[in-house]
Amino acid sequence: MAGKANHDYHILEPDIWPLIGSVSALTFTSGMVLSFHPELFGAASSFVMWAGLAGLIATFFMWFKNIVVEAQRGDHTPVVQLHMRYGMILFIASEVMFFVGWFWSFFDFALFPTPLTYDHTTGATTSLFGEAGAIAAFIPEGMEVLDPFALPLLNTLILLCSGTTVTWAHHSLIHGDRVGLKQGLWATIALGVLFSSIQAYEYSAAPFGFGGNTYSSAFYMATGFHGFHVAIGTIFLAVCLYRAYLGHFTPRQHFGFEAAAWYWHFVDVVWLFLFVAIYVWGGWGAEYH
Repeated sequence: MAGKANHDYHILEPDIWPLIGSVSALTFTSGMVLSFHPELFGAASSFVMWAGLAGLIATFFMWFKNIVVEAQRGDHTPVVQLHMRYGMILFIASEVMFFVGWFWSFFDFALFPTPLTYDHTTGATTSLFGEAGAIAAFIPEGMEVLDPFALPLLNTLILLCSGTTVTWAHHSLIHGDRVGLKQGLWATIALGVLFSSIQAYEYSAAPFGFGGNTYSSAFYMATGFHGFHVAIGTIFLAVCLYRAYLGHFTPRQHFGFEAAAWYWHFVDVVWLFLFVAIYVWGGWGAEYH
């Protein structure tokens, strides 16, 4: 009885994984820096980077596994769940600022461009500063961009539908309908995989590469990081689906699923801004591929 908790807070047991995660993060980032200089470090740089990444993946798996065990053990009281919600809100806010950086750079390049021409043969751009009649343009003259009302519009509709299906799953869970929960999650995961597949095809068919000009670099960085978040969100939802089959979630206690749904809605909203700002507005007036 002396060790019985008399409060609503969860006191964490000593755990080695935060230390392993910190060391792995240092190893991974150091390996990335070393990989920039293969002439000095050779194959050792790749080994360091992949070792750090393996440690991070192991940390993510074990740490979240421990959180699931704590939830099933009853450690996540209403007070603890409230604070976990605060944590998830702050995490999403940090992700918002991450994308604000990419939007900022995109608009900076678009509103204050350098006059360029585009060479279809080499993919190189040439500055036109000093030439009479040169007009500043974010997209180099002669460069084709992706038609926003083709595959990008299709992907927009897919993500909007996925936001509907994850909401269906959430409401089914709240009302005790576990069949609807599973069906909604299956549909959302399928739509997420479909979105990623279409974006991968779009990249393979794009008429421009990553480097060469600011438009292509900003385009791939913004849309690529969003695609990475879609992949993470799909994995997040797949874990929730697995837990749903194990019977983990209840109408009163399902923060793990709630956090995944919040994250997925965040991914949806970011894509809407990306579609309007980068695909539609960013490519306005250019020739479509």
